[in-house]
Amino acid sequence: MTSADEFKGKGNAALQSGNYSLAIEHYTSAINLDGSKHVYYSNRSAAYLSKGDAENALEDAGSCLGLNPEFTKGYSRKGAALHSLKRYNDSIAIYEEGLIKFPSDKGLQSGLESVKKEKDRPMYGSGSSTAPASPGMGLPPGMGNLFGPDMMSRIAMDPKLRGYMSDPDFMEKIQLLQKDPNQLSSMMGDQKIMDVFMAMLGANGLDMKTSDNFEDELKQKDTPVATKIEEVYEEPEPMEEELPELSPAESKKREDQKAALKAKENGNELYKAKKFEEALAAYDEAVELDPTCMTFLSNKAAVYLTMKKYDDCIKMCTDAVEVGKVNRAPFEDRAKALTRCARAYQKKGDLGTAIEMCKLSKIESFSKDNERLLKTMELDKRKADVAAYQDDEKAEEAKQRGNTHFRNKEWGDAVGAYEEAVKRAPKIATTRNNLAAALCKVMDFNGAKRQIEAALEIDPKYVKALARKGDIEVLMKENHKAMESYRAGLAIEPDNAACTEGL
Repeated sequence: MTSADEFKGKGNAALQSGNYSLAIEHYTSAINLDGSKHVYYSNRSAAYLSKGDAENALEDAGSCLGLNPEFTKGYSRKGAALHSLKRYNDSIAIYEEGLIKFPSDKGLQSGLESVKKEKDRPMYGSGSSTAPASPGMGLPPGMGNLFGPDMMSRIAMDPKLRGYMSDPDFMEKIQLLQKDPNQLSSMMGDQKIMDVFMAMLGANGLDMKTSDNFEDELKQKDTPVATKIEEVYEEPEPMEEELPELSPAESKKREDQKAALKAKENGNELYKAKKFEEALAAYDEAVELDPTCMTFLSNKAAVYLTMKKYDDCIKMCTDAVEVGKVNRAPFEDRAKALTRCARAYQKKGDLGTAIEMCKLSKIESFSKDNERLLKTMELDKRKADVAAYQDDEKAEEAKQRGNTHFRNKEWGDAVGAYEEAVKRAPKIATTRNNLAAALCKVMDFNGAKRQIEAALEIDPKYVKALARKGDIEVLMKENHKAMESYRAGLAIEPDNAACTEGL
């Protein structure tokens, strides 16, 4: 049977030869056998990215970091996938996060430099100011703020645009533009999106003709019009926010919330600089200013997890979730706190409680990272349960019960006793040989052969097992294999009667 590491080796060879689909197939087989190895996800991420599938590459890079946040290449893989998806700011953030932990890593440094160059590259060619941007080139500098947070309110107040908000496709595209304004070039054929674009230009003081204006101008002229658009990028003057009059208590509450956010940002910077005690003090200040925000408690939990103070981390996560429930925090934030709590229990070795925390997180909000963590811990728990069940003394007792049942021709009871002995002590070849003999009595030749092969993996020179293997192969009409088994036994023990008789 091929092991996970052997599949990984095959995947590496396929990746080096340029056969990316085969590499992905082999890495997937390795993951199916052992999903707890972060390297398998890292390698498959590289194969996906080489194939041009950046979405799956990003997903595997996230899984890799979820399993091992201290793995340098995990940050490189995730940064490269985000770069390929043209999510430049996210890519830069991941590279910088990696460089905080590994400041001298050349791969992270070159990746960050590459994505910054592409992000800062001029979107319009320098040769002609009249040529519009070609599809895929993104927005000119300064125009990304057209799709800022106030865009939805402007759409809602516009009599023409307001009706578009009932169109789910339109709203999905608007949300995509808010995340990545460079996606506008792929939506130029959508009239509704272009109407919004023109309205946002007008709202920001940029005069550009709408599609209706161009149609009217073309109708008035017989010859094609060479349209020259002069782009003017000016930062809009800051608008004063009109707020209703607030009571002194409400004004103080708002000021405290602003101060709490500043304290949180200060805590984040201190955490990145590994000044953990100072970061905790900053988050405490934020909690004191705004006790209704669970994020500050969740951030404290992250610091405690890094400091390996797992009990403190668990308490902070629990408090954060309670605050979140009372103050109706987003389900995603509550789910993240529960996943962090699960990691703390995992570090403590309490896999049962960790799994329960992951399941609670899944109820709050589904995320692929939490799902992978859950599957990994369930696999680890199964392995731990198997190891905890092993007991040589009880294995011997079960084996003796099996021998008694076998002598009394109680084949079913003998099989049950021997199976119990194998679970208690899986590395004893003689027990597996006895189990194979009992399985033959109940006509389960395939099961008997599996047990004999396992016995020979434990002790390749176990002649009695080789003879039994030959007997089973005769019963299965595999005579040529039986001859090989008998000869292998005689090569070790030339006078063995069972092998001689079988041959």
